[in-house]
Parts: sequence; structure tokens; C-alpha cells
Amino acid sequence: MIYQNIQIKKLKHATFQIFWNDKVIYIDPFRLENNLPKADYLFITHEHFDHFNPDDIRKILKEETKIITIELVAKEIKTWINNDNLIIVEPNNYYEIDDFSFQTTSAYNINKFRAPGEVFHPKEDKRVGYVLNLDGVKIYHCGDTDFIEEMKKLKDIDVALICVSGTYVMTPEEAAEAVNYFKPKIAIPMHYGEIVGSIDDAYKFKELAKVEVIID
Repeated sequence: MIYQNIQIKKLKHATFQIFWNDKVIYIDPFRLENNLPKADYLFITHEHFDHFNPDDIRKILKEETKIITIELVAKEIKTWINNDNLIIVEPNNYYEIDDFSFQTTSAYNINKFRAPGEVFHPKEDKRVGYVLNLDGVKIYHCGDTDFIEEMKKLKDIDVALICVSGTYVMTPEEAAEAVNYFKPKIAIPMHYGEIVGSIDDAYKFKELAKVEVIID
């Protein structure tokens, strides 16, 4: 889809490709095709294989690519990229990079458990989502998360990229509750069809959401 001259394309799972001005931005590349445009900026929300995959990253990496990610990813990626191009972030901070800014958000589970009392994505691991501000257009990628209190603080989001598959992240019902609360102009469901979840989850989310939903 194109929103205010910014092209936002869902590739697979939680992967997005964004064309903004003359720049190419990727978020959480996974199972990429060959011969895609190289990345100017690459955002990685956390270290799990379906969000941080070195083989996929290498397909879109160029010498100048700037990689923005958390310490859990950075400690591995430092061994094979130019560290001058690595920006390490923590949740709930504001950053400026070149001619745009972004914020990090928290991303964690409150009710998705791998074992009794042990969630898949603990808050203390400091995984993130991102709010990119591209010429005043705010694009939110939630990362792997439940509908958490921090999400209620989001304001003026234009496009929300929202996980809907359940199991490790929000269910369609929880995702709809989230967007109905912070009211982005457009929501695009993600995190289905590859590891867990199906297109049915996307359509269930669309049915329940009270905002415009585009299934890409």
C-alpha cells in the first residue's frame, strides 16, 4: 500500500519493506526472496529466528546499511558488520538517525507461556517495537508482544503493523482490542501464515477492529 507517498509492503510473517523518499527500510527480514533492493536501514525487534535471520539479512545488506536493534541481537551481529553502522536501542526511548527519528516501544508477553509462570517474551529481556517518524508519518511495528499497558500510550499512529496469530503474540481479539484503544488510521495484520496462525486470523482481526484494516 502507499500512504502519503510512502510505500509499505508486507513480505512474509512480520517482515516489512518500506520505500521512503530514496531510502529502503526493512523490519525483521525473514524468508526473503533473492534480488530485493538493498537496505539503507534495517530494524530488528528481537533475536528469535523469525525476526533475526543472518542469511536473510545478508541478502539485503550493503556496506552502508545501518542496523538498529537490541543488545541481544547486537552481540552476535557485531562479529560480521561494520560496528559504525550498528545502533543499539532499548525500549521506550527516542532516537534520531540521519534525517528521520524513531521511538522504541516495549514488546513482551503477559499471558503467552512456554511453561507455567514463564512467558515466551519476558519484559526484562528488553525486546522492542518501533515507531518510525518519516516526514511526520508514524509507522508502528509492534514486535512480538501482547496488548500491554505501554501500548496504550501510543498517539497519532498513522499505520500500525500488528501481530495477530496468537500462541506467541496477540490473538486477533487482543490485537483488535489494542488498535481500538490507540486508534491508528490504518492497521495491517502480520505474524501469521509462516510459523503460526493463518489468513483467517487476519480476517478475524479485520472483523473486530474499528479502524481501517488492510490485509497485504
